[in-house]
Amino acid sequence: MRIIAGTYRSRPMQAPAGLATRPTSDRLRETLFNVLTPRIQGAAFLDLYAGSGAVGIEALSRGAEHVVFVERAPTALKVLRANLVRLGLTDGFSLQTGSVGTYLRRMQTELKQFDLVFLDPPYDAAEEYAATLGLLGGAAENLLSTGTVVIAEHRRKERLEENYGSLARTRLLEQGDAALSFYSSLERRATE
Repeated sequence: MRIIAGTYRSRPMQAPAGLATRPTSDRLRETLFNVLTPRIQGAAFLDLYAGSGAVGIEALSRGAEHVVFVERAPTALKVLRANLVRLGLTDGFSLQTGSVGTYLRRMQTELKQFDLVFLDPPYDAAEEYAATLGLLGGAAENLLSTGTVVIAEHRRKERLEENYGSLARTRLLEQGDAALSFYSSLERRATE
């Protein structure tokens, strides 16, 4: 696993051993960031179920202003911290330990907003997609600024809903066994 482009281009990263954490492949990450290129510079990026941190670190490498990593698995957190240290990253990010649901509920009253939100729950935790996208399209939608794009990585054969509260799917990209569903807010799109 390596960083595809930007400041840390070609630098290697670790991935947790075993199958509990499934890092986003280099190829899929490249596809994702090809789509996000016009939005990444200076962006506030939220990396939910961060795992090894590959997606959030790629965002930092490509010019995101700040990345918030949210992860609760001890093994993944150890690898994520090691990747940040290996790259010499000391600022431009924050690490939130604990569940994604707890983080989103706690942040409902905060004024912080994100330009890009990426979520990649364990494939075997299918209920996490509905719960997280439901919070982002409902009680925690204040975390989304005008024009925010929410991207969910999932199994290609597992179809996500078209809508979660105020979030509506705007694009679906499929690559190998994986897929990326892109969402934006219905209400915000209507006013843009």
